[in-house]
Amino acid sequence: MFVLNCDRAYLFAHPERELTADEISRYDAALAERIRGVPAQYITGHQEFWGMDFIVTPAVLIPRPETEHLIETVLECIERALLPASERRKNLRIADVGAGSGCIALALAKELPNAEVHATDNSAAALEVAKVNAARHQLDHRTRFHQTNLLEGLQPPFDFVVSNPPYVGESEEDQVQLEVRKFEPRSAVFSGPNGTEVIERLIPQAHTTLRSGGWFALEISGTIAKEVEGLLQGWDHVQIRPDLQSIPRVALAQKK
Repeated sequence: MFVLNCDRAYLFAHPERELTADEISRYDAALAERIRGVPAQYITGHQEFWGMDFIVTPAVLIPRPETEHLIETVLECIERALLPASERRKNLRIADVGAGSGCIALALAKELPNAEVHATDNSAAALEVAKVNAARHQLDHRTRFHQTNLLEGLQPPFDFVVSNPPYVGESEEDQVQLEVRKFEPRSAVFSGPNGTEVIERLIPQAHTTLRSGGWFALEISGTIAKEVEGLLQGWDHVQIRPDLQSIPRVALAQKK
């Protein structure tokens, strides 16, 4: 499908289709890259997330299905009246920290047409990818991008701070898939020796940036769930939510 630039229906409807020499060459080249371990998403340049097609390059982490739980958590906070009724109808301000491809920020912008969404990343290359995705989905007029470290420079208050930060400890490196270690941006995967180093810096910044009653949601792993729960002492309604495999996946907390 990638080599022929066609959809699945065309592929199955034309079994007699013979490849040209150029197409065979491009297919062999793509196959060789995959054999080398390059993720298929970096070869094709695309990945689906929240029903949206995202451009991805080696400058950004490949969006994963587990991260959709962050979107679900934010929407649930709104729909289940975790925000007061008066707050649910106003224009929400949301900050996505470590935007990468922009998948979280743009999924929320799509679902919340009245929201003002800010996306931060310290990588200029990653932000360029996110901006391309915003333009492709016609969400660039409602999404603002900032090249900065975590939440530095953003003007509070925000209703939500969300993030899929690097949360894998370097001590766990041998447990991470080889293609992730070898090809995905290391700074988006590994946080430091323990896996909580970035989160430890983000939590106080989120607390400062959120309005009173605002919500903080971040993706985590089971390895650091207890430690993150401890770091959120002093917040209200702290929850650790599992993914579909019952692995702790999202930490949620409300600013007092």
